[in-house]
Amino acid sequence: MSGVDATTMRWRVCGRVQGVFFRAWTREQALRLALDGSATNLDDGSVEVVACGAPQALAQLEAALRQGPPRARVDALERLAPPASVAQGFAIG
Repeated sequence: MSGVDATTMRWRVCGRVQGVFFRAWTREQALRLALDGSATNLDDGSVEVVACGAPQALAQLEAALRQGPPRARVDALERLAPPASVAQGFAIG
């Protein structure tokens, strides 16, 4: 989502978030909320999520990330500095 009202957020999600369909679930949530961005596994076992869109949609995504999908266990959700730009769509890496 590009536009004047778009905001970008970036999070690191820690816990049991790899191997439990966390990234695919995150993509589903983001697309439902009309957000662009990505969800990427990190070497330390966490997942980085970047999303761009309407502030209220980002707040809804953040709330969802705190819970995660049924097989995940979210121990911590950390806000990070957002990147300078985000590509359209929602990628899984």
